[in-house]
Amino acid sequence: MFRAITIMLIMLVIGGCQAVEPWERDRLSRKDMQLIADPLEAQRTEQIFFSKEASSGGSAAAGGGCGCN
Repeated sequence: MFRAITIMLIMLVIGGCQAVEPWERDRLSRKDMQLIADPLEAQRTEQIFFSKEASSGGSAAAGGGCGCN
């Protein structure tokens, strides 16, 4: 049973992959198709979050702040 579910999941993932032709890339590069629609707003939000948490460094760095949750 587990093997059948695994094979079905792999087929779903592989089925979602598609090559993009050069003339189709203009549609994918539109602002509304981006994961982060406004990079400046995302940067401001991240800066506010890390200022409130009293931590330093980027979001990938561990530690910083007082260590409390």
